[in-house]
Amino acid sequence: MTYVASHTLAAGNAAEIKLKETVASYMSVSLITLRRDMKAGDARAHMLGQLRDDDVPAQIFVTDDSGFLHGRLSLKTLLTEKDDARPVSALMQPIDYSVEPGQLRRDVAPELQEKSPDTVPVVSGGKLAGALYEREIAVLIRDEETDDAQRQGASLPLDTPYLESSPWALWKKRLPWLLLLFAAEAYTSTILQVFEEQLEAVIALAFFIPLLIGTGGNSGTQITSTLVRAMAVGEVGLRNLGAVLRKEVTTSFMIALAIGMVGLLRAWMLGVGHEVALVVCLTLFAITIWSAIVSSIIPMVLKKMRIDPAVVSAPFIATFIDGTGLVIYFNIAKLVITDLA
Repeated sequence: MTYVASHTLAAGNAAEIKLKETVASYMSVSLITLRRDMKAGDARAHMLGQLRDDDVPAQIFVTDDSGFLHGRLSLKTLLTEKDDARPVSALMQPIDYSVEPGQLRRDVAPELQEKSPDTVPVVSGGKLAGALYEREIAVLIRDEETDDAQRQGASLPLDTPYLESSPWALWKKRLPWLLLLFAAEAYTSTILQVFEEQLEAVIALAFFIPLLIGTGGNSGTQITSTLVRAMAVGEVGLRNLGAVLRKEVTTSFMIALAIGMVGLLRAWMLGVGHEVALVVCLTLFAITIWSAIVSSIIPMVLKKMRIDPAVVSAPFIATFIDGTGLVIYFNIAKLVITDLA
């Protein structure tokens, strides 16, 4: 019985959180509407009679007696119309963009940022259910950006403002991701164990492991952060994968040349020998290019699968590149260093 009650409570909390992420939780239901059969003079008087505060919308929605949405009317058009007998249906404009109450915040935020509307009708079954005005749109976009920022930091989004969140709440949000990252990082130890003989033969290889995996992770973080933001505002999608790969690989090639030369100089200064220095240089080059490919493809593929690309945060990309980077490092070492052949 306790289990059932706890399960029901958890399901209720999950549903409540989900509801908070829908358009319905942001829309305003304080609407000024006009009927399409109204005359301009009557519509002006009706509009003025519905004003309750200083917030005057730039667009007024036109409905029928059943609440079905037929169009929108600019307040400026209504106030400047000289023919009081002209019907509202002749003045209104068609609805070019609307959202539904049940749509998720993450699905509508990119379009709102791209279109930058001042008013968006919320329509359910053809009927006007509410509206997103400039204030509601700004709050919705802000909340989605906050959600993305927290996910990119490998933490579940907070349900309350930071200062109102207890340490227990922060613990619950952060621990699952940290445990997952911990498990993912554990495979790097396995890789080191596999190449134990190479490390024993050329101990100098171990000196550069933090440098190499750190470079790959940092490179991936830059690309992922840029791409996730570009996808959030609708600038790129999976259809642009080829162009993104060309751009990022070209950029990373130039970065890799510079970093590789610096790595070669660093290895030479440490006096580890020309073979190890060459391995470090080639590995830095390869890892930087590999990081660009991984960081460009994974977020877009997840977006296509309707998985929030923000969850592919910097820590996850860095963790993946850590392990694969070590494989690249030791295999290049086997090819270059004669003692390991």
